[in-house]
Amino acid sequence: MRFPMRMPKRHTVVVSILVLLGCGFLLAGIMLLDVALTSTPDINSFASRQVDQSTKIYDRTGQVLLYDYNRDAKREIVPLADISPNAIQATIAIEDSSFYQHGGIRITSIIRAIIADILGGSLSQGGSTITQQVVKNVLLTNKKSFTRKIQELVLAIKLEQMYAKDQILEAYLNDIPYGGTLYGIEAASEAYFGISAKDLSPAQAAYLAAMIQAPSYFSPYGAHRAELDARRDVVLERMRALGFIDDAALAAAKAEDIAFSTTGKNAIIAPHFVFYILGQLEEMYGPNALMSGLKVTTTLDADLQVKAEEITNKTALKNQANGGAKNAALAAVEPATGQILAMVGSRYFFDKEIDGQYNATLALRQPGSTMKPFIYALALMRGFTRNTVVFDVPTQFSTACNPSDTFNNTYPCYAPKNYDNAHRGPMTFETALAQSINIPAIKVLYMAGITEAVNLAKSFGLTTLGNASQYGLTLVLGGGEVRLLDLVGAFSVFGNDGVLNKPTGILEVTDAQGNVLAKYTQQPVQVVPQNIARDISAMLSDPIARIPEYRPGGVLDIPGHEVAVKTGTTDNSRDAWTVGFTPSIAIGVWVGNNDNTPAKSLAGLIAAPMWKEAMSYALSKYPPAYFGEPSPIYASVPPMLRGDWRIPDAQGQVVPHSELYWVNKNDPQGPSPDNPWADPQFNYWEYAVSAWYAARPDLFAGGVMLPVPLSVDAASVGTTTTAAP
Repeated sequence: MRFPMRMPKRHTVVVSILVLLGCGFLLAGIMLLDVALTSTPDINSFASRQVDQSTKIYDRTGQVLLYDYNRDAKREIVPLADISPNAIQATIAIEDSSFYQHGGIRITSIIRAIIADILGGSLSQGGSTITQQVVKNVLLTNKKSFTRKIQELVLAIKLEQMYAKDQILEAYLNDIPYGGTLYGIEAASEAYFGISAKDLSPAQAAYLAAMIQAPSYFSPYGAHRAELDARRDVVLERMRALGFIDDAALAAAKAEDIAFSTTGKNAIIAPHFVFYILGQLEEMYGPNALMSGLKVTTTLDADLQVKAEEITNKTALKNQANGGAKNAALAAVEPATGQILAMVGSRYFFDKEIDGQYNATLALRQPGSTMKPFIYALALMRGFTRNTVVFDVPTQFSTACNPSDTFNNTYPCYAPKNYDNAHRGPMTFETALAQSINIPAIKVLYMAGITEAVNLAKSFGLTTLGNASQYGLTLVLGGGEVRLLDLVGAFSVFGNDGVLNKPTGILEVTDAQGNVLAKYTQQPVQVVPQNIARDISAMLSDPIARIPEYRPGGVLDIPGHEVAVKTGTTDNSRDAWTVGFTPSIAIGVWVGNNDNTPAKSLAGLIAAPMWKEAMSYALSKYPPAYFGEPSPIYASVPPMLRGDWRIPDAQGQVVPHSELYWVNKNDPQGPSPDNPWADPQFNYWEYAVSAWYAARPDLFAGGVMLPVPLSVDAASVGTTTTAAP
């Protein structure tokens, strides 16, 4: 019997290499043929380049011009001799360290970029020299293709043959955008620092060089100042590595306190939102696209925006006058689409005192109790109900401490307090959430699962949260960090029957020829079931359940409208939040200081009046909308899940036990756990309930348990228990 001969392994490798080389030559031939048949721009056009076209940003109607990006473009051509060596060195260090050595292109960078593009299936890699960037900015379009890349390489070589290095560098520094309407290093230097480019210090030069990669993203006035500072340090480190500065100059530059001038007011509506949109456009199409005549129709409601700015400014100034926080921010989103209707990043964009151009709606801050609805939503998904009983009693949650240490909150113990240091005994989920009581919320998080809670919150759009191990039980009290815009988008999910539409600010982008480059397309994601979303909406919109923490008709109620709302504050009075929603609009406000310093007081009522005024105005514009009916609570569920914690034992005696005694947290609607002692938290919760009960002799009369109403809740004012079908 004959067997087929097997090719030696080394021959297989050789054949594979030959095949790959053959494919490579074939691909190169096709590309060269494509280039040969494609007209190449005349290199002489470098000397007579065109003035950039204006990009315009409009509101959602397409009629209100928010910003004309290039209308007041500032460009002042200066010779290379009038540009500080610091600026030249900083730019070369970060953009093209071998500029004076190569002939227009860097072969190693090109190969590395091509390999990365092929492996990644895109054309996203850089590797461009300064010469290539001049060619790309002046002679070619922004469209990415292999043909355009080959043209760029050929023209870069030709450009180096026709012009001196200093001429190319001078053209580059006079042409590149530095953010907003600033083109060229002289205009940028004057606008940002109030000095000529010839006087730039190493630190100032490093800042300008750091902006080149993405001027809108790295704007000193946007939400990424920390990233800009970090990139400045990268530039300075590169300057030292290349021998442009020594260790002493590096240390001095990093320590230099740089003050950026306030940008000109010009004609700009909704400035925080406009710069947010410009950053997105830059990310989508590159910085040069902003000079190509784009028309951008955004989602902004210009009328609501103007009103929101007025309310934010008034509230922040009032709070500051009363010794409170100096700043405030607001974001409004349409739940059904995710479209951003208003964005106010500070009390006033041009306010130097508070660094007003910083966009606080995009800043990472601790959310306080505004995290609680997501934890309760998870518990409902796992089988608990709105009427589930949870005990608000002093409790030690750390198993490293004794169960009797119910007031010891010093590490490693963990016995957090409620905001008013009071304890209410048995409460329903609804009243505990509506009144924002901490101890019940921590218990709910434990029963629902910390890892699952983090994952669910991220699915709501709170993607800046870390891992569960970072927070533990503190998650429910706002241990993570979120952005106001994301938080409003997350709350809007409840108002939209559990469907997330990620916050978006762009409806349509067209180029100078009217071609549509991008158009809003709804991409809904069902995050939680409809009934869960309606349950949370019901829990947050019931004014009776908020008593006595918030009175009916107070700052959380809007007459004539059904509105769900949640407040939140963080430790040390650093942040105050109020986020509320209807099916038609979600609005969230934040009050605090940009530098995260504590304020004199940040009780929830500081932010709530601001929210109420903004929401009241918004609801006068948008049609009334109502939440669907919450889930019925059937008589077949265990007593603790329908609000009854007075459960008699086999002898008919009522002796209160903790939640973990009666409810299997992994199967809440099933039978009580056979061995509740196996749960590491059981003894701690059981001790806390027993201590509370022992301290309440008023609950007995002649040895008989007296009726003890739950803390005022919906169960006592109309929510019915329904028989199972």
